Amino acid sequence: MRDTFNEPRITVGIMDFQQEVQGILNGEYYIDGCFVSGRFAARVLSGAIVFSDEHGKEITHASSIRLSDNDDTSTFMLFNVTIGGSFHWERKETHVFRGTLVFKLRPDGTMAVINDIGLEDYLESVISSEMSAEAPEEFLKAHAIVSRSWLLSALKRKRDKKTTHQQNKTQQNKTDEIIRWYEQEEHDIYDVCADDHCQRYQGITRIISKGAFSAVSGTSGVVLVYQGEICDARYYKACGGITEDFRTAWQDINIPYLKSISDGANPYAPIETEQDARNWILSEPDAYCNVKDQSLFKTILPDFDRETKGFFRWSVEYPRETLEGIITKKSGYDLGVLQEITPLLRGPSGRIFRLLIKGSKKSMVVGKELEIRRWLSESHLYSSAFVVDTTYNALGEVEKFTLYGAGWGHGVGLCQIGAANMAYQGFTAEQILEHYFPYTEMQRIY
Repeated sequence: MRDTFNEPRITVGIMDFQQEVQGILNGEYYIDGCFVSGRFAARVLSGAIVFSDEHGKEITHASSIRLSDNDDTSTFMLFNVTIGGSFHWERKETHVFRGTLVFKLRPDGTMAVINDIGLEDYLESVISSEMSAEAPEEFLKAHAIVSRSWLLSALKRKRDKKTTHQQNKTQQNKTDEIIRWYEQEEHDIYDVCADDHCQRYQGITRIISKGAFSAVSGTSGVVLVYQGEICDARYYKACGGITEDFRTAWQDINIPYLKSISDGANPYAPIETEQDARNWILSEPDAYCNVKDQSLFKTILPDFDRETKGFFRWSVEYPRETLEGIITKKSGYDLGVLQEITPLLRGPSGRIFRLLIKGSKKSMVVGKELEIRRWLSESHLYSSAFVVDTTYNALGEVEKFTLYGAGWGHGVGLCQIGAANMAYQGFTAEQILEHYFPYTEMQRIY
């Protein structure tokens, strides 16, 4: 039963650092004492946001503009919304949203476009944006609980840091080392963004089945808890056969329910040596996320994710000069002629979180896993679980680097494809959550 009285509301940054935004109000929205509908434009002019109707008539101007939906049937459409920012599936799409539309001016003369919405309505979109709404309902239920838990845990951490005046420590810099990770708490004027940095939120655009509605309503207010606290329940696309420890991707702390596990019926030993990593990555182990039936992906993954092929085991090849250019562009450092790429520290899934990149001018150590993936690709590598083969020419000079990898994403917590496959095999939402988040329990908090 949904408790709308106690259900939290959240703010989602759909678009940010914009000069102009256009869209359509489907139904009536209330603004400054009047109702508006139809096509609109919002522009930053002379230090204010100017909101105009479809005829170009100014309705209002201010540093903050709020359009409240008149009833539950009203929606708003936004054009040119970026999804997959900086990832290999980045593109612009038109999306439709429920709830309140807010524009906020930033000090730099741009604006943020924000959706103020109830948490449960938000979640219906999230689980349909992250995965296909036609996926098995037990998987969608598990995902709804995970997404709700992650969000409420993240918002609590954000509030706590504001109260104690602590800074979110996301990077450590030395002259020859960059260790960086990324957290949701970086957002300032809204709770979460609408893209992969937080959770995908593409409005009602991808809610194409009743499964998303029933999964959210059937778990309304339910979260994972550990020792009385809501769990920081992380997730990603595919672990590659073994999930990862929290500290590999983020802070150097141990979280008991975010520890590495084998993703399948058979236990696998954690990766401890470089030979272990090579043997593991070059193998084809049985795992829940090692889906052989390609037709299953049509009911698991959104259409743009299905464009990504071969992510359980993958490879990428770079001519030396090409990789030098990518590293210079992504890191800001000219390392000279690239000589060596050497893993220094790996997590139990094989994901690297300290990597040495040696050049003729300079050598750098980079981490953690996402920063490594950023440095070694025009967008992002699928994961940092990879081994490197170096090819030399007749003069003994490096000619190319070939990376052989496993998995897609950071590997911490819920393996989305593995969990969906578990649901196909008959596992319940509770069993899926017990598998990926040991020592936790489900609890309804509103």
